[in-house]
Amino acid sequence: MATVTAAEFNQRPSQVKRAAEEEAVVITEHSRPSFVLLTYAEYQRLLRTPGDLAEWLEMDEDIEFEIDPIGLDIRPANV
Repeated sequence: MATVTAAEFNQRPSQVKRAAEEEAVVITEHSRPSFVLLTYAEYQRLLRTPGDLAEWLEMDEDIEFEIDPIGLDIRPANV
C-alpha cells in the first residue's frame, strides 16, 4: 500500500488520486495513518457482502491468519 503525508496529498492531489487507481493510498498526519484513499469502485467492492457461501468462496481475497493454541490441559476421561 502506498503512503503519502497529508502535506504531499495537499500539494499533489491529482498524482495521489492516480496512484489510488492502482492501489489504496494511506495518508498520514504526524507520521500516523489517518485516511485511506481508494477508488469508488474498490470502496463499493469492499462494502458488498456476499449473499451466500458460494459467493464467499468465489472471493479472490487471500486472508492470512494465525491460530494460537489456547493451552487447554485436556486428559482422557477416567471410566
